Amino acid sequence: MDGRLNDHGTARRAGFVVLAVVVALLHLALTRELADRLGSIDPAGAMPKRMEATYVRVIEPEAPPTLAPFAAAAPVAPRAARVASPPARAASAAEPVPEVVAEAAPSEPPVAEAAEVLPAISAVADTAASAPAVAAAASDSAPAAGPVAFEWPLSTRVSYILTGNYRGELSGSAQVEWLRQGDRYQVHLDLVAGPEFAPIFSRRMSSEGRIEASGLAPERYDEDTQAILRERRRATVTFESDAVVLANGQRRERLAGVQDTASQFVQFSFLFSTRPDLLKVGNTFELPLALPRGMTPWIYDVVAEDTLATPFGPLAAYHLKPRRPVRKNGELTAEIWFAPELHYLPVRIRIEQDATTFIDLMIARKPEVAAS
Repeated sequence: MDGRLNDHGTARRAGFVVLAVVVALLHLALTRELADRLGSIDPAGAMPKRMEATYVRVIEPEAPPTLAPFAAAAPVAPRAARVASPPARAASAAEPVPEVVAEAAPSEPPVAEAAEVLPAISAVADTAASAPAVAAAASDSAPAAGPVAFEWPLSTRVSYILTGNYRGELSGSAQVEWLRQGDRYQVHLDLVAGPEFAPIFSRRMSSEGRIEASGLAPERYDEDTQAILRERRRATVTFESDAVVLANGQRRERLAGVQDTASQFVQFSFLFSTRPDLLKVGNTFELPLALPRGMTPWIYDVVAEDTLATPFGPLAAYHLKPRRPVRKNGELTAEIWFAPELHYLPVRIRIEQDATTFIDLMIARKPEVAAS
């Protein structure tokens, strides 16, 4: 008799737990729906309308074409030349876990705002991702016999496998889209950690603007962050002709060639396509970045040429690290690998707070290209 009563009590407690979880999930869904509706009511707070593309083929790994001299190269400041002898390719596809990166410009955090949810992981976007990835491929046409002119790629999508650790193992996915209509562009970086039906954390980063002779000229950057049991967060950075307006309303003088969290990956692909000499082990250069909380030049070191083990085979990629002389508690750093054989796309991004708090994005399949 006592056993039956105990079983009955246990069943009731289990029922209450299940009910509490269901109620919490419904509350979260309703909160997100309300936030979405409020965003649609307030045009200034809504994310920009997304361009559309239909992907019809993939980019096959191949040697990058030789480009004709590019007169109007995008502003990029080479630092002290520390060029090493050409690296030998790694004999094995296995890679050691990269060490923690040093950070650039102590006045600004490497990731935008160390968002409260998944403290280290949520800021994913601002550092490198700060991560995408973006789908900024160089021209996907077959190389001609001799130097060819650089052409901006058709709309391109790159998909990533997300792994990492934050108080336990993380898994998920990421996707970067480069979209183009005439001289207008959009770059979207989407990150999801946890199951798709109930993600622990998700973030969308979107950049839009113009394509100019010197590369991308952002006009607006939007960031939308959602996490379980946390309030939705939105941030917008706008780019004027002579100023950048940060998410907190502060105005900063616009630096030449400045990029945002999402556009930087496409700009890197453009720079490396038109100036492959930048990707030499030992080289150091800088690129100004406008993050939601600040703007500063970021210094990058080309530290190695690695061979990555991808789902479609070994792939050579150059390994970049941002340099940060001072690292504050909770700040994130990002290391990026660019593959010349895939039009200098970022094929791996590792974002790290410390040895036990990090995410790693590895390309999941060959990049996809739109019909037009």
